[in-house]
Amino acid sequence: MGSGRNVAVFGAYGHTGRFVVAELCERGYVPLLLGRDQDKLLALAHAQPGLEARQASVDDPAALDRALNGAVAVINCAGPFAATAAPLVEAALRAGIPYVDVAAEIEANADTFAHFAERARAAGTVVVPAMAFYGGLGDLLVTTAMGDWTAADEAHIAYGLSSWHPTAGTLAAGVVSGQRRGGRRVRFTGGRLEYHDDALPTLEWPFPAPLGPQSVIGEFTMADVVTVPSHLAIPEVRTYMTAKAAADLSAPGASAPTAVDERGRSAQTFVIDVLVRSGGTERRVVAAGQDIYAISAPLAVEAVDRILTGRTRTTGVASAGAIFDAPDFLRALSAHLSLTDPPTAPPTAPLTAPLTAPLGTRG
Repeated sequence: MGSGRNVAVFGAYGHTGRFVVAELCERGYVPLLLGRDQDKLLALAHAQPGLEARQASVDDPAALDRALNGAVAVINCAGPFAATAAPLVEAALRAGIPYVDVAAEIEANADTFAHFAERARAAGTVVVPAMAFYGGLGDLLVTTAMGDWTAADEAHIAYGLSSWHPTAGTLAAGVVSGQRRGGRRVRFTGGRLEYHDDALPTLEWPFPAPLGPQSVIGEFTMADVVTVPSHLAIPEVRTYMTAKAAADLSAPGASAPTAVDERGRSAQTFVIDVLVRSGGTERRVVAAGQDIYAISAPLAVEAVDRILTGRTRTTGVASAGAIFDAPDFLRALSAHLSLTDPPTAPPTAPLTAPLTAPLGTRG
């Protein structure tokens, strides 16, 4: 296989990185195994005969440049992205290749937009942050639900996870984000990120069958509050998480995902229910699948494939919904994701509550 198919994967030996490496191989690309830990890289290379391992640390620009030599794109799977994103974007800009990451860290994604937009645009290259379950998938769904709308009053993204066994990377990223916020919470309201100490409400969200109504944590804010407003005129973007999954995430000694199939996926299932509202009109799209970490791999690899084959709408730093044809992108994931467009007949009570009172608040 020629070097024109070499895609560098930084953090290739991590939980999500391994899914990305496997997906690249299935799509006919040749992953270059990159990371900071030489022993873990060599162990992965031993398990993946024919793949090249290249050790590099984000605090060594020269090593990053050597590691990206011959790559046509780089996918960053190594968190905390507050530490890895900027050095990898810098290296990708020096190499003149596209950069994609799977960051779910709100502040790290905001930094990527703020610090690299002009430089990436001037270089004529592409930087796509949060091309993963959180941030990328939600943005694609909101963009799809918007259809021909150019603006909306509100976007609501409800995550119906059956459970949440976090990886070590997820936990480490959460610690970093918490430190950056000084322990405060964050929400997107009035067209901007707002940090606060308010208690999060417990609501009921009317997920469609077979999941059905579930208790959720309101303002459980995820990376969608960066990606969606980056290109859509929606001043209120709210995200919600099933209370059970939120409890799993914060439980002492939370266990990591356990593989249950030949692809290495866990038994975790998810439903994402997206509602956008403009005036008195609502539009809704629902997606379902298995394993939030595993689904990040086809999302990131499909993004790279579309960038390399010229199926993009812009250059510079851009979210998934801005740079790709969102409905077409989601259709391309049909092997991994089921998508439905529920009827917009009279919605249930929690969806009709005014935004000034949290949706479906029960105390």
